[in-house]
Amino acid sequence: MMKTNKPNIDPALVREIANLLSESDLTEIEVQHEDLRIRVVRAAPVYAAAAAPAPVAVAAPAPAAAPVGIAPAPVDDIAKHPGVVPSPMVGTAYLGPEPGAKYFVGVGSVVKEGQTLLIVEAMKTMNAIPAPRAGTVTRILVENAQPVEYGEPLLIIE
Repeated sequence: MMKTNKPNIDPALVREIANLLSESDLTEIEVQHEDLRIRVVRAAPVYAAAAAPAPVAVAAPAPAAAPVGIAPAPVDDIAKHPGVVPSPMVGTAYLGPEPGAKYFVGVGSVVKEGQTLLIVEAMKTMNAIPAPRAGTVTRILVENAQPVEYGEPLLIIE
């Protein structure tokens, strides 16, 4: 077996550096230690141009509310919820395809497996996050344009 000289990169360290970036007004952070160099850059979102859509009135989304008779899960239990959809990457979550556009889903939306739920922008790339299963969106756990971590709960489908 051949041994490589690649340094082991700690994902927690990369997340911590990304958090420092998001909590400050900086647009770039670079850390170097021996042969390991990590550079994290904040990028402005880039949206794909769409064909000229007809003007549509967009109402502000209503705050997420739990259905009557169902108490919201405690914060510690949300990540363990069987219907949680976690973020597959570190990035910025966008609930709609572009600024001012209607959100992909809302609380109460019935979704099909594979349907786009939201977008996570990472490294100037817009990544559609598909529904892992069919069901009803019961909670949206992130705000539009919110930074998210790997594994962070985004929404719940029941």
